[in-house]
Amino acid sequence: MATTRDEAEYVSGRGRIKAISVSKERGTQKVNVPKAELRTDFGIIGDAHAGNWHRQVSMLGAESIDKMIEKGAKVSPGSFAENITTEGIDLLALEVGTKLKIGESARVEITQFGKTCHDRCEIFQQVGDCIMPREGVFAKVTRPGRLAVGDIIEVLDE
Repeated sequence: MATTRDEAEYVSGRGRIKAISVSKERGTQKVNVPKAELRTDFGIIGDAHAGNWHRQVSMLGAESIDKMIEKGAKVSPGSFAENITTEGIDLLALEVGTKLKIGESARVEITQFGKTCHDRCEIFQQVGDCIMPREGVFAKVTRPGRLAVGDIIEVLDE
């Protein structure tokens, strides 16, 4: 069973952080960072989209990004304005209310799947499609903690 960020195989209900992305202002490109800190009822400290609302943290699977690359989009982790790019966990198989442990101590609760996208984003212009409105996942922070690229993400059975 995978328990450290160095192990390559993951069991059902587990994955890892492939990338962490933040932006200082809304409407600007997110940049990848090696680590971040989650604050309860707020989100990622230093990210413009953080705040006391139901979409404090956004997540998208690397597998979803790969689908867009296959369609010809020139994208990478963070291109969809997601805060956490995941790998190896099927986010879309989860439900609203699912609780996740991220890293050593952080906890989030899924609050929303997909969102209304702003009109025809740059990615849509490239390939005529964007997956964030369908496959993006949003959560609120229920327990603070530090995150780093490679940390384990685990579905909790609470």
